Amino acid sequence: MARRTKEKPPVSQETIDRAIAKTVAEGDIVNFRFLFFPYSPLRDSSTEDIHTPKYAYLLPEKGEDQLPAYQAALEKAREPKVRDHVRAQLDKDGPAQLHAALVLMLADSAVRLGKFSAAAQAYELLRIRGKILEVLLEEADAALDAQGVDCAVRGYLVASGLQYNYGAFPEPLPAVPDYQTRALMLHAVYPRRAEDSVALRPVEEHARLALSYLLREDSLAGRLDERSLDLRVAFLAGLVRALDPEWDRFAARYREACALVESLSERIRQRSAAAEGGGSLASEIDQQQGDEAFLEIPAKLLGRELEQGEWWQYLKELAYRHPAAPLFVSRQFVTKQLEIIMPRVAADSPVVAALGLKPA
Repeated sequence: MARRTKEKPPVSQETIDRAIAKTVAEGDIVNFRFLFFPYSPLRDSSTEDIHTPKYAYLLPEKGEDQLPAYQAALEKAREPKVRDHVRAQLDKDGPAQLHAALVLMLADSAVRLGKFSAAAQAYELLRIRGKILEVLLEEADAALDAQGVDCAVRGYLVASGLQYNYGAFPEPLPAVPDYQTRALMLHAVYPRRAEDSVALRPVEEHARLALSYLLREDSLAGRLDERSLDLRVAFLAGLVRALDPEWDRFAARYREACALVESLSERIRQRSAAAEGGGSLASEIDQQQGDEAFLEIPAKLLGRELEQGEWWQYLKELAYRHPAAPLFVSRQFVTKQLEIIMPRVAADSPVVAALGLKPA
């Protein structure tokens, strides 16, 4: 392979350092690995030119080069041993061997920025992901011992983000949040009795289910089983708000939806009975009055109306916007053809109180 082409000059060491530093500081494992591909614009042998607008995203913009994270990454990239290693990999044929110190710094940057899938890939490349998980959880548990709930929540969130999906094909991949799918699984069976709904489970069972659902891993939730209920409730409330900065706005809509359900409770009871074959003449007359009032309930929960939205469509979007919301709703038939999701709240639950969902 020739060292350079006639179409472009050699890539300067400073340009290489800057491109490396940008990807490391941003925790961008995809762009970092691209820099070492056979057609990478950093290779003299490639026809691709790093200085064209096409590849402007690989170099720091004005102001980015003054950020502390970038400066630290640039300092590492300029170390003589690191430079020699990077240049050797760019000059050789075949797959590149990525420098371990750069990959580790990139992984740490990704964790700091909340790019957990990128961090998981980087730690996995170094074969230390399992050890990192162990250390994170030990520190989180120690924080819980000291009643440091916020610190513990952060540790468990990172640990959840670093999980791997070993069922992926053709090779394992970082697990990603899938609350839309998990919410549908959570509500796959229609509750024949109110107490069968997810939201009305006994508080211990509900808290365990909520932690497993939100952390996306039974083993993580299981580590909290021996904690007091008060501490688990505080942890759960912190976890919900960490996952969803807009939770308190949802809680306000949830309380409004509860009031709406209360005002329609008798009509819902009559319609539910009619849907099961026990309707009266009064309920038949009521059904002729239209479904608009009932459709306001899921629209209130979501904050907007979905045109021709089925209950599962509302549930999926609700789970995407507010991951914990499916834990506090239930499916409800109001006619034989119309099924909605509605708030279902255990007013005496400490979880409900901690999350601001308790109706007035």
